[in-house]
Amino acid sequence: MMVAGFIFGLDIMVRPLAGLLKIFARSSGQGAQPETSGGEMPKLPPMLTSTPHVLRSDRPSGPLQATVMRAELAAIIDRKTVTDGSHETAIPRLALGRASQMQKPVHTVHEPAFCVLAQGSKRVLLGDEVYVYDSNQYLVVSQNLPVSGQVIDASPEAPYLGLRLSFDVKDIAALGLELKLGQQAQRRTSERGIFTGELSTTLLDPLLRLVKLLDAPEDVAALAPLITREILYRLLKSPDGWRLAQMALVDSHSQRIAHAINLLTQRFQEPLRVEDIADAVHMSVSSLHQHFKAVTAMSPLQFQKQIRLQESRRIMISEHVDAATAGHRVGYESQSQFNREYSRFFGLPPARDVKRLRELQLGGRPND
Repeated sequence: MMVAGFIFGLDIMVRPLAGLLKIFARSSGQGAQPETSGGEMPKLPPMLTSTPHVLRSDRPSGPLQATVMRAELAAIIDRKTVTDGSHETAIPRLALGRASQMQKPVHTVHEPAFCVLAQGSKRVLLGDEVYVYDSNQYLVVSQNLPVSGQVIDASPEAPYLGLRLSFDVKDIAALGLELKLGQQAQRRTSERGIFTGELSTTLLDPLLRLVKLLDAPEDVAALAPLITREILYRLLKSPDGWRLAQMALVDSHSQRIAHAINLLTQRFQEPLRVEDIADAVHMSVSSLHQHFKAVTAMSPLQFQKQIRLQESRRIMISEHVDAATAGHRVGYESQSQFNREYSRFFGLPPARDVKRLRELQLGGRPND
């Protein structure tokens, strides 16, 4: 329908344009000849022999173009996500999301990713900091970070519709090297491993092409890597692109913090000392504290505690173990300390919190 409409509109525009060109030809010195008896048009001035740019484009320009592209993206995600939740796709590292109502905060360790909303809005918390974005912005998480996310604008009539494209550090490193972003990134101090930016048409265009590949599975293997690379290129060239470049820059502070994050994530059950973490990533204790907090908005031990609590919650829900067992498995030696920190972090004691979550999974209404 869109193509047919465009062709029809083009025909309407070209007919009056032909008359306009005849007038222009008569007014320029070389075009004073009338039409020949065979009905042929006189030769046009060279400057008008090509189709104007406005006639070659099937999308409006500027803010209207972005609105049209967002609507097109929302329509595709709506069609591909029949039920609420996160949906993996045939395109590597691309997931689509849908929610028909506002949600309670969901705690998770967010992997490095580029997140876009085609419809709705979302609130993301990192420590005490709040990041809110909608269809006009994107969210980038450049490190593995313990965050909580909450859909704050959604309804059955206008559901939350979004996508997540996870990063491959090797791809970012290769692109950063090609673009020679190393020196620019090295000159910067460590910054938050999460940020928002304006979702421009230069990003929407490759995003649309990537999502449209879901309707052409035979093209995914050949085209998806190229389009993903283009998206990363656009992000690296954005005003905050140096933050991504730092993530993959060899021996940068951000990369050392990434190593510290990986260490804490993999060995969160162990009673790690900050001195041991600093030695492992070749930093002083004071430098580790400074740069770790700059990237994650928390100290290394606070980071470890959040990882422990999130994992204990997952264990209780998926493996049906009690709070004492879960607390012990994630590294807590004191049951009372585990209960106290769990209640402070999630807002409810372990048993009541897990009961509420299971009721939500079953589609019931929680009593709390």
